[in-house]
Amino acid sequence: MAREPAFVLRYLAEVEELAEEIVDLDLKRNQNREALRALQKDSDPSDKAMVCFGNMFIQLPKSKTKEMIQKDQEHLDEEINQLRKELRVKVNRLFEAQGKPELKGFNLNSMTHEEMRVINQILEGRN
Repeated sequence: MAREPAFVLRYLAEVEELAEEIVDLDLKRNQNREALRALQKDSDPSDKAMVCFGNMFIQLPKSKTKEMIQKDQEHLDEEINQLRKELRVKVNRLFEAQGKPELKGFNLNSMTHEEMRVINQILEGRN
């Protein structure tokens, strides 16, 4: 049974806000990935890299810079995964509020690296 339109619109706004937050975090994650790749490909013999923090540049050792970016990547991955879980719940509630059936297959989770490794081992054993 569909609920009143004001409730559905308010909930739709919440879902849209969560989705926008995921897109923003994903953009930052891609920028970090680009920075890590640039540091790996850098042929400059110096052991330091210029890093932008806010509106200033600081020269840091490349190893420390890579470590900081990798930690930020891990944090972003966790945050994005948490927001995606919240988004799934909110989308299902939105569909419920609109009187639509729950989306099937929407609650699937991706396989971990370990699960993929085991599957690949099984598949290679069959060939």
